[in-house]
Amino acid sequence: MQRIVTPKVGRLPSFSHATVVDGLIFISGTLGTKPGAPQLIDGGVAEQTEQAIDNLCEILAASGGATLRDVVKVSVYVVDMADFATVDRVYQARFGDAPPARITLAVAGLALGARVELEAIARRAHV
Repeated sequence: MQRIVTPKVGRLPSFSHATVVDGLIFISGTLGTKPGAPQLIDGGVAEQTEQAIDNLCEILAASGGATLRDVVKVSVYVVDMADFATVDRVYQARFGDAPPARITLAVAGLALGARVELEAIARRAHV
């Protein structure tokens, strides 16, 4: 088992960005935070979703060179289902026509006042 922490993505000290076990990467909930800082980027849910996916990419790379193509499951948490279409548009643009399995859930709130959070499972690129 390997714990992954990358300085390129902000985090609270109580979280690792990911844990790798038996060739699978379990990525912690990832927000649209500024690179290297635990502060949300400016903008709304579209910008936060784009940055959360960028952060996901950084964590995947730090976890053994994986990419979005290696993601097998994503859980998307939104504070307001009225944002679903916006989140979905950004998500589709990044994951393409053959996206991984996914669920989208509405939640009462997210850390730092975020509007969207992504959690994912991926496979190691070289497995």
